Amino acid sequence: MAKVLAVSDEVVEQLWTDRVRRLDVDLMVGAGDLPFDYLEYLTSALDRPCVFVPGNHDADLTGYANVRGLWTRAGMPADWPGPAGGVNVDAGVVDVAGLRIAGLGGSIRYNRGPNQWTERQQARRARRMARLAGWRRLRDGRGVDVLLTHSPPAGCGDLPDDPPHRGFACLHDTVRRLRPKLLLHGHIHPHGAETPDRRLGDTRVVNVVGYKVFEVTPDGP
Repeated sequence: MAKVLAVSDEVVEQLWTDRVRRLDVDLMVGAGDLPFDYLEYLTSALDRPCVFVPGNHDADLTGYANVRGLWTRAGMPADWPGPAGGVNVDAGVVDVAGLRIAGLGGSIRYNRGPNQWTERQQARRARRMARLAGWRRLRDGRGVDVLLTHSPPAGCGDLPDDPPHRGFACLHDTVRRLRPKLLLHGHIHPHGAETPDRRLGDTRVVNVVGYKVFEVTPDGP
């Protein structure tokens, strides 16, 4: 079982101190729209891996690759603008702390900012990510434990009457294909209101704006 700290969208001052070490987690995940130096601090203070997806207010991280410690973009050396030590799982799949995590960052497109996608674009990215997860499952028999997104699924914790905060309909099909235990998302600020967990089939859908701590049992082969 892995203990996970999930953060998103709102800086929690008590975590930006040495007190965060009391959480004693195995892994930190970020669901977007947080200062990268905040993620860097948490990664350093906890001395644990950090996996994240970008939100619609984050820098454009597309096209970067790390080859033997050298960051490149479009084949040329480049400075990585993301959090030091963080693993960007946007449209990808990673194994970390005993868990398999798939990710889809960004929000529905509402202006020309970075990390925004039309429904069709996000569906295409989701299918590509699901194929990666499927290949890994064929190889070792393990499924995805956590689907980490910035935006929620449409009709499942989103704000359909607020264009920037509508969820993605394609996430319903993604959940059906991957069957993760958890879908963790941000983007929807509760403003003091309760944010009850929701379910898509057997998947628990959780708004992690601010922070939440979970225990997750890895999927076995």
